[in-house]
Formats: sequence, structure tokens, C-alpha cells
Amino acid sequence: MNVKSILDAKGRAVATIAPDATLAAAAHMLAEKRIGAVVVTGAGHSVAGILSERDIVRSLAEHGAGALDRSVAETMTRKVVTCSEQDSIGQLMESMTDGKFRHLPVVEGGRLVGIISIGDVVKRRLAEIESEANALKDYVMNA
Repeated sequence: MNVKSILDAKGRAVATIAPDATLAAAAHMLAEKRIGAVVVTGAGHSVAGILSERDIVRSLAEHGAGALDRSVAETMTRKVVTCSEQDSIGQLMESMTDGKFRHLPVVEGGRLVGIISIGDVVKRRLAEIESEANALKDYVMNA
């Protein structure tokens, strides 16, 4: 199983925001869409950064309520780890665990084509385990 199979099942829609948007607008978007991160896009739909709930909380802790008037560009994570459609679920789990993040933008040819969350990975992995268990059960019953 790979990233492409997850995107084919869940879709390729990605919530994005401009770097000059305010943190208040970003927080509203996260709440409205019930998501944990938004990808900050630059020219040509490239990934300029990522802004997560954690980034917003850190900014609020550092700057107080005035942080909500700051731009997304001032708060976003700039060094974004991405993946490709060919990456395996194992690679995703390792990247997310090592980097302690929950969202990976999917990039092909320098363009954003999807996003994978830890929830997507767990859901797919549980489906794989259930399928393997059923195959073993069938094998034992028919042996």
C-alpha cells in the first residue's frame, strides 16, 4: 500500500491558505473544516509552508491574543516534510513518528496534489491488518 492508494480512496482535496492571511482566518478555517492543519501555498500551487493547530497555540502562548492578527507566514512551519504518491505507509509512519507531526503534504513535480494525515495512515493500516486476519482465518478454515 502506498500514498496513491490512500489518496484514491479519500480524495485529493487540500485546504490551503495564502501566506498573507491572518492567524484568525486560519484558525476559523481549521475549525470550520474540522481539520488540524492547512497548507500554505505559493506560486504555481507549490508548498510554501504548513500551519497546524500546534503552530497557532505556540504563537498565542508567545504573543498573546495579538497573535491572531499576525500573518500565517510569520507563524507557519517553513521546513515542510512532504511525501510522494509512491511512498509506502511504512515510510509515512516513520516520517510522522520521527518528525512528531501529523500531516504530510503530497507533492508531485513540485505541485501539491494531496495531503495525508495520521488518521488516514492509521485507518489504512487497520484495514490492511483486518484483511490479513481475514485471509489467515479463511486459510485455516479451508486447510
